[in-house]
Amino acid sequence: MSDDRTSTVREHVLEVFRTRFDGAPALLARAPGRVNLIGEHTDYNDGFVLPAAIDRAIYVAARPRADGQVHLVSVDFEDQTRFTLDTLDDPELPAWSRYPRGAMWWLAAQGIAVPGFDAVMGGDIPVGAGLSSSAAVEVVMIELGLALAGASLSKQAIALGGVEVEHRFIGMPCGVMDQMASAMGVAQHALLIDCRSLETTPIPLPGGISIVIMDTAKRRGLVDSEYALRREQCEEAARLLGVPALRDATREQVEAARERLGDVLYRRARHVVGENLRTNVFAMALRSGGLKTAGQAMRESHASLRDDYEVSCRELDIMADLANAQPGCYGARMTGGGFGGCAVALVENGAVDAFVQAVGPAYQAQTGLTPQLYVCQAAAGSGVERF
Repeated sequence: MSDDRTSTVREHVLEVFRTRFDGAPALLARAPGRVNLIGEHTDYNDGFVLPAAIDRAIYVAARPRADGQVHLVSVDFEDQTRFTLDTLDDPELPAWSRYPRGAMWWLAAQGIAVPGFDAVMGGDIPVGAGLSSSAAVEVVMIELGLALAGASLSKQAIALGGVEVEHRFIGMPCGVMDQMASAMGVAQHALLIDCRSLETTPIPLPGGISIVIMDTAKRRGLVDSEYALRREQCEEAARLLGVPALRDATREQVEAARERLGDVLYRRARHVVGENLRTNVFAMALRSGGLKTAGQAMRESHASLRDDYEVSCRELDIMADLANAQPGCYGARMTGGGFGGCAVALVENGAVDAFVQAVGPAYQAQTGLTPQLYVCQAAAGSGVERF
């Protein structure tokens, strides 16, 4: 079913291009969304994360033009805009075009001369669900600009370019995970990322399972202020433990320093140290087909995020509990920054339909909120087709 949906989205973007611009595009760029399977709030502690690119993506069909103008049509926003490559920071341009313009700004800063172009952009990554639609837009537009300019960069460089767009053009101090998963994903694999060295290791997902993403419909509140506070707490805990970052601490060190840390810093440090261990256990379990062990790590991750890191909420707890109670579910946990947003589960393919039919209505009955459940497979990272 996901293959049919993906094909439909791809063909729709191509068809809109042919209609709007009276002819075929020269190329089609694609970049997927992502979900983090495990490794939460470890990235800014120099730790480990384990996302997977998913089979929902942003597509951009494009054709160069000779006058330096960009004419960009958004299928999803039902809007269009025109700008030149020397007016990328024009505040009068639509807000949705900031991410594409940021990608062009970054390419120009690298000395890459992108010509003007006509383009149609569209996709099937839900906006605001925590599946990194914005990172996918940055990555897909960098891929597009490189192809139009006849230039090339490594996938890691493309990903880090997207991060720089966030930091310097958008003004959002994000980590590296979203863009690296979108650019560097491997089909049927998750991606173990060392957030200190930026080393990536594809981890095969066993056959016969699906990734189910469960949007609680609880919009994320408190994220910015609490995120900043958690970072400060982690930095203070690392200072008291005498380590460069909590990634360098051991469980034994944390336990020995419990009184010195105090209750809150002790629990924050215990989460981060434990989560790094769980992420590596999860990766090893997937390699050996140990889905029960991987699922247990997901359950423990959620409990730690709820109790020690205190970033869950009632809705996320209900969703994770309902998912974990279903036959064929190996494990489920909240994913993302917390205080709302999504949970993620690994579910046997044969149990997926019953899982979705049970979890959605039960969640709605308990919360009064209507969730969205997305059944996904791990997909390849970004790329470009030429016609």
